[in-house]
Amino acid sequence: MEVFRIKISSWTSSFRYPNIISGFQPTLEVPPISTVLGLINACSGKYLMHHSFMIGYYFTYQAKSVDLETIYQIENDSKGVPKNQVKSNVIRREFLYDCQLYIYIKDEQIAGYFRNPHYQLTLGRSSDLASIESIEIVELTEKEDATHIAGQVIPIKKHLLPGTLQALPAYFSNTIPRKPLLVEPYSVISCHNPVRDPQMKIYADSVEGDEIDIYFHQITVPNE
Repeated sequence: MEVFRIKISSWTSSFRYPNIISGFQPTLEVPPISTVLGLINACSGKYLMHHSFMIGYYFTYQAKSVDLETIYQIENDSKGVPKNQVKSNVIRREFLYDCQLYIYIKDEQIAGYFRNPHYQLTLGRSSDLASIESIEIVELTEKEDATHIAGQVIPIKKHLLPGTLQALPAYFSNTIPRKPLLVEPYSVISCHNPVRDPQMKIYADSVEGDEIDIYFHQITVPNE
């Protein structure tokens, strides 16, 4: 299968757990689908409604550590209006270092958005600035036996694979406040802990000399 492969890199990344609001902030070891589709929206400069859109991706990092971060907390009054008082606090936040994200898509128009992105790209927080390294056409080989699945999220409903189990949205609404859409449980599989599934249809690629099996998600954004 012929696809566009887009390589994005960043010095740091951090992908928060949706259900952790305060205290220590761990990071997922793979970005959710919503983050990857958000990058496409940032490149296009508009909110895109995907219908039967096929996308795969592979994420790697070299190290994980913890940093101290100052946050500013603002309280609301009884009417929901922010008070004119700001309280600072220091929290511990986990982050990933030396990150690469490979996105696989067949749509030529969407691939073109990455050639001249409308907004700056980030891999996580606003400080995790990312750069587009390359856009190339590659040929993937279809396989019936997945032997090296890593650096991806796989829906649990379709494939029972070992990994960090987490409910994640695939997309967010175009409303304020935004609402998570297409939420389902995923197995988050780190690039450092590959797994296999002899019954999974997959597409093989060679990334930096490593053979990687790419799972493709079918995305259809529901009407709001």
